[in-house]
Amino acid sequence: MVGNHIKLPEKKNLGSLEKQTVFKRTEELNAGNSLGTSLGLSENITGSLTYLFGFITGIIILFFEKENRFVRFHATQSICISLIFFALFTVSGMVPIVGWLVEVTLLPIGLVLWIIMMLNAYEGKYSKVLYVGNFAEKQFQRKINKKKLEVN
Repeated sequence: MVGNHIKLPEKKNLGSLEKQTVFKRTEELNAGNSLGTSLGLSENITGSLTYLFGFITGIIILFFEKENRFVRFHATQSICISLIFFALFTVSGMVPIVGWLVEVTLLPIGLVLWIIMMLNAYEGKYSKVLYVGNFAEKQFQRKINKKKLEVN
């Protein structure tokens, strides 16, 4: 008779292996991100959604979200960035040949920026775009200072 001499690892080893894996269970992901929003979604998903349709989703989410600073920052930045790109495309569309070249250059820049900002918001990062990020951040400083004055 031929016997099987293979020993299976104990559960302890498997448990430590699960902790080392890149792929996490959904319970573990949700446990790490307990901060919610007024919309009932986690803040990283809501922050990412602010960039989905530019200023439209930015305004909608900014209107509904009153407390979460992370989501409000990304919504404000999304509104500003998309309005700047909208204005640049509108103005460059009025210029005959040079405008077309500007649009061809702006389109991939805007697409890459859009993807990067959505991914950064999903990862929970406060990523600022040059002057726009500083402007969005100042909006909250004013609000915080206003609340402090009201309390005193």
